[in-house]
Amino acid sequence: MRLFSLLLSSMAVWAGPLKAATLHTGYGQRYPTLAAAAAAAVPGDSILIYPGNYPGDVSLDGLQGAPGRWIYICAADPGAVVFQGGETAWSGSANAYLHIYGMVFEKQTGNGLNFDDGNNASSPAHHLVFEQCIFRDMAAAGNNDLLKLSGASDFTVMHCTFLNGAAGGSGIDMVGCHNGSVFQCRFENLGANGVQMKGGSADIRVEACHFKNAGSRAVNLGGSTGTAYFRPANATWEAARLTVCANVFTESDVPVAFVGCTESTVVNNTIYKPARWAIRILQENKDTVRFAKCGGNTFRNNIVYTDGRLRAACSVGPGTAAETFTFSHNLWFHTGDPGWEGPQLPAQENGSVTGKDPLFPDAEQGNFAIPPDSPAAGAGFPATAADRDHARTRFRSPRSIGAFEVKE
Repeated sequence: MRLFSLLLSSMAVWAGPLKAATLHTGYGQRYPTLAAAAAAAVPGDSILIYPGNYPGDVSLDGLQGAPGRWIYICAADPGAVVFQGGETAWSGSANAYLHIYGMVFEKQTGNGLNFDDGNNASSPAHHLVFEQCIFRDMAAAGNNDLLKLSGASDFTVMHCTFLNGAAGGSGIDMVGCHNGSVFQCRFENLGANGVQMKGGSADIRVEACHFKNAGSRAVNLGGSTGTAYFRPANATWEAARLTVCANVFTESDVPVAFVGCTESTVVNNTIYKPARWAIRILQENKDTVRFAKCGGNTFRNNIVYTDGRLRAACSVGPGTAAETFTFSHNLWFHTGDPGWEGPQLPAQENGSVTGKDPLFPDAEQGNFAIPPDSPAAGAGFPATAADRDHARTRFRSPRSIGAFEVKE
């Protein structure tokens, strides 16, 4: 309750002189269900849900706050409010100015949460925040996502956990989404992807997250989308201007896949023992008359620490413009093979460090910090895409390679 009290205090400042109500929701409360509370809520209100297990299939269609008067849906005790089962825990179309805090969503058969624009690209869902939520244990094995966003803009997913996804689904699947941020989240034991951004998605940042066994492609920058589902409808890319920075990747088949994307940057990440490839460059949408080839992207200041499972550091598929990529100042190390000459890349790399152990203190226990005598220390390119590392320490000048800056 203390966490919620602090949140209420901050909301009061935002709401200004307008009177806002707290709608007490749950078993034994004035509003027995979230649907009942949502029907009564007006901009500036807070829906406070008390601990318990609640059924899924809640519709929040059309629920909207307003600028400076968000609607908050908060768990009174974060982690103790569980929406279990149903095809989808919550679904909503054309929502705006919603802040969702402290919930658990589990065992859905469709998607965990589903927010979209109601198939009307002119009225996207917008200004959505998902904070300190847990998405877990999908009761499905197909293309089922823990969090599905279609036609959403100006959104933030922060301090959330995505665990045990469907074999064919994603932790977060974004189709035609724009101006978003995925920040300090954890993705573990997922199927197809940890995070996927496709269908015209643009200007999305994935920062300071941890991906552990996060699927066939932990981060899929782009993908393959049916023409009818692009937002905007005339998009000429699967994805553009994406940034993936200060993340840690462990155990995934392919940590980073560039798939039909352009002008995107992967910088200052730590990639540890990828199972097949460290990077893939692919063109899955074959209409290259309309759609740009996968190209013009940057892979810089990353540590790639591999072992004997690696097929190749970089896999390039047909129909791409891989030669237009920028590779620079990455550290490549193959444990157990001191004679490894480094990756075969489709474009020349400048400033690389090859064959030198980054000297992680205890990688098997998840400690990927680097000491001052690491060959990654101070060896990075002065990138501007990320100014803080995985632990939120400001990068020095010159900055280090990888997700962690050397501590003072």
